[in-house]
Amino acid sequence: MSEPILSFAGVTKYARRRFGRVRVLEDVSLDVLPGEIVGLAGPAGAGTTALLLIAAGLAVPDSGVVRLNGVPVDRTAARRLVGYAPAQPVFPPTLTVREVLDYFARLHGAGMSRTMLVRRALELGGLAQVARRRAAALPAGAIARLAFAQATLGARPVLLLDQTLSALDPVARRSLVERLAELAADGTAILVASHELSALERIAARVVILRRGAVAHSGPLAALLRERVLEVVLDGPVEHPPPGFRATAAGLETELGSRTVEAALALCRAHRLPVRASQVRVKSLEDAVVEACD
Repeated sequence: MSEPILSFAGVTKYARRRFGRVRVLEDVSLDVLPGEIVGLAGPAGAGTTALLLIAAGLAVPDSGVVRLNGVPVDRTAARRLVGYAPAQPVFPPTLTVREVLDYFARLHGAGMSRTMLVRRALELGGLAQVARRRAAALPAGAIARLAFAQATLGARPVLLLDQTLSALDPVARRSLVERLAELAADGTAILVASHELSALERIAARVVILRRGAVAHSGPLAALLRERVLEVVLDGPVEHPPPGFRATAAGLETELGSRTVEAALALCRAHRLPVRASQVRVKSLEDAVVEACD
């Protein structure tokens, strides 16, 4: 098995607020392997941005350590391994897309000409048609793709994406998902935070769900999405759901696990619930996030 190229060990981070110190990350441990795509999910304020900032060397944890290829992230040699696309990227407004990429290519041009670096970044970001447009004139989706393109300059082995997928329209998102799969196939380790959970379902091998800065769930996405959920539509509201069921707008739902549908419905009948209809669906990542953060 490969050694992790990115590892977090016991990472805790506090932030200062007007009303005092607030913990934004709590004892987070996580490994990312070369060629692996790991999704970060959670509600707003869960700590995903803080985790990515620390991995990029742009913030310092109060405790714990982050290593890139075995080197602490505060070392220059480690930070050279990372490409980072922030959630709210800002570029010099008077520069064109090509000029922005050329500027950053000067920092990452070892072993390759700037022209080749820029050409490759334009291709990965799907930006060839807007290469001559000024950054100030770009829509939000193109800005997000420019941030992604900038992060890929120099073929760095670790890629950190913060809400990049969330800013895109469905067509651009599908294209970028395909690019990420290609990069991972070539050995790039990708840690991607997104509120666009359907996109994470398409590409992530593993998912880490954060809740108030702590890991609420971590595991293979394929195993999570194989779980079955029984939805029960009732003729009226229920005050006390049966054990293992939770109330929904239409009635009840429960994870089946090893139970049969008949056994779960029998429990509803035993509680004299007015069942109108039922169906089984596969659990989604959205289900997992909501459940982990309840």
